[in-house]
Amino acid sequence: MIRTVTGLPLFILLFSPALALEPIAFNADELVVQAVQGEIAPPAIRETIYRVHADGEVVLLPGTGSITYNFRTGDSAVRMAGNHVEPAVSLYSLGREGNRTGNDNRALNALSMIGNPVRILTGAAAGAEGWVVGKHGGVEHVMADFDPAIFDDLAIGDRMQIRTEGAGMRLTNIEGVRVFNASPRLIEAFNRSGAGITADGKLRIGVTHRIPAKIMGSGLGRDHVYTGDYDIQMFDEEVNERYRLNELRFGDIVAIMDADHSHGRIWLGGAVSIGVVSHGRSDSAGHGPGVTTLFTSREGHIEPVIDANANLKQLLGIP
Repeated sequence: MIRTVTGLPLFILLFSPALALEPIAFNADELVVQAVQGEIAPPAIRETIYRVHADGEVVLLPGTGSITYNFRTGDSAVRMAGNHVEPAVSLYSLGREGNRTGNDNRALNALSMIGNPVRILTGAAAGAEGWVVGKHGGVEHVMADFDPAIFDDLAIGDRMQIRTEGAGMRLTNIEGVRVFNASPRLIEAFNRSGAGITADGKLRIGVTHRIPAKIMGSGLGRDHVYTGDYDIQMFDEEVNERYRLNELRFGDIVAIMDADHSHGRIWLGGAVSIGVVSHGRSDSAGHGPGVTTLFTSREGHIEPVIDANANLKQLLGIP
């Protein structure tokens, strides 16, 4: 299918000399490269065992943490018997404080950027490398994905080191657009995919979905978006069909329309925010697939273009 914006085919928009896009530029020379470490988090089940769905159904389902073998980047974030399932490998750091709410785990979450390289330090898969693919608030996990050939060699507790780069990033050739949680590797991948800055000063970027801010739920109320995510509520089947929400995949790049994330997540008419789907569905009230923020513009200087390939699997080359 030919993708269109304002009636013009996308390949014309991207390659016409009159409409050529300038690559996204950022303050690469200023960014600090540091290491953070985490370990594979065990799965956790609440004392009550059950989850209560918004329709009153009571169920036991897999949830956060662990090594998830069969739902990874590019797989459905919706068609699963799970609650807040995290793709691939979930990391946390109990650190010097011995808990996930301490400074060490906060640093792991805040400094890890989507696309940062992850190297396994211990266990049978030591030496293998992967990618940061998401962040999940509440449990404060960072998700990483790897070549599927090494998954059977992983064990809960294996330590991993992330080469963090991207904190303090700012875009240098566009006004009115802020960037969060993005690595230089991800920005370069966006540029290769055809994203860029238009002549009239907008960030044009491929997304799989345009989602209305009015259906966003859990995660609202934070005063920043440097960690965690917020959830797409999927309790209205007509809305799910209209916006193709049942097609959401882990790693999808999505646009949240009329949402500003500059200093937390709010509804604001005309604003646009871009994020990545980082955890799976939930039928608990106010919850659903989670989105980690990448870009925001309260002035609406972002132009999302529907692109079925706008997923971390293609962007980062994840097997």
